[in-house]
Amino acid sequence: MSSTKIVVIGAGSLSFGLGTCGSIFNSDILEGAHVTLHDINAENLELAREACQAKIDHDDLNFTLESTTKREEALRGADFVINSIEVGPRFYWWELDMKIPWKYGSSQVFGENGGPGGMFHSLRVVPPILDICRDINQICPDAILINYSNPMSRILLSIKREYPDLRVVGLCHEIALAQDLLPKILKVPFDKMNLWCGGLNHMGAIIKARHKDDNEDLIPEIQRRGVKFLNRWRWSLKSRLVFPVDLTIYILEKFGFMPYTTDSHYGEYIGWAREVVNMRGIKNFYSVYRKYLWFKGLQIRFSIRRKRGHKLVKPDHERAIPIIEGILSDSNHHELSVNLPNDGIISNLPKDSIIECPAIVNKSGVQGIALGDYPEPLVDLLREEIGVQDLVVKAILNNSRDYAVQALQADPNFPCKHLINAFLDEMLELQKEWVTLA
Repeated sequence: MSSTKIVVIGAGSLSFGLGTCGSIFNSDILEGAHVTLHDINAENLELAREACQAKIDHDDLNFTLESTTKREEALRGADFVINSIEVGPRFYWWELDMKIPWKYGSSQVFGENGGPGGMFHSLRVVPPILDICRDINQICPDAILINYSNPMSRILLSIKREYPDLRVVGLCHEIALAQDLLPKILKVPFDKMNLWCGGLNHMGAIIKARHKDDNEDLIPEIQRRGVKFLNRWRWSLKSRLVFPVDLTIYILEKFGFMPYTTDSHYGEYIGWAREVVNMRGIKNFYSVYRKYLWFKGLQIRFSIRRKRGHKLVKPDHERAIPIIEGILSDSNHHELSVNLPNDGIISNLPKDSIIECPAIVNKSGVQGIALGDYPEPLVDLLREEIGVQDLVVKAILNNSRDYAVQALQADPNFPCKHLINAFLDEMLELQKEWVTLA
């Protein structure tokens, strides 16, 4: 029976909170664990607590549960902290991050993680996450922090520089696209493949692939079959509305390796991506995603208030809980994709960067699996983005407009360099509630 304490920060984001607790409650290894839900939104937090307690009571589960809006209280005695906070109202800020840069000639395709929009997303969300890390460092310094919040690389790089001893891993489910498409491309079951995937968060590719039965190199087959398959698949409703892949096709055809994320993410970091990506598909995705979350939120609230909340607390498909189980059980199992400090995992990228890579999970934590040299010429795209990330993080940690200017000068998604100061003035005025630069 586990005596583990797991803190879920951002539990008032109901889909995240209920899915995370559903995975915890479904775990035999974690039976007996104590779960603390935390959020600054007291109303949503109470809805999450009510649904999760109803699940415990309905299924007679051996877990204890509490909720609190006081972070220091939540973190006391924590073994694991799972974070997924966002500065709201999420879509209001996202609209600004997309559309204001376009007004100043930015070529960014999305504005969530990269480009000038991604810089302002970072400026808003990193400081409150660093506040969480400060409290972890003081209250439960041995706890492991698992982060889902975006922009992932910039958040983790800020944590690494401000709290270098804090144990942190970032998780993202973008690898799911490869899990969906590769068996269709290769006519090989996914569990028959050994994959080495990595790069940067939302900018990763399948760089090695072998068949488990005979060790056949599958990269040539991905190159041979992939473009033809993806050119057909791009006309499917799923691709047009949710997973546009025009840039994926271009990168595979011209660079020889298949990205495992979609146009809206991979293209965020590339100045010329707008010439290649399916912008209509990206805008469709944003619209569908926004409506989906709004409608799902209504459904969740309605069900909880009708005393049906226990039915909503179901395991999600994220990897935080399997990783926690692996650490506690010393499983030594393989994870396809995590975000960690580089420290030589990708040998031709700076050690002081955050990379995405496969990992081994055991009682020592999460250890990245070395990938060696990243393939040319893809590595040059990554190096350019790492340089921008470095300057954005310096702007955050030093509260510095000068570094923000340098980040935009280095960013290929902001070609109109003479408009940098005008752009900053407008964005800082619009976001002065959350962002100030000296």
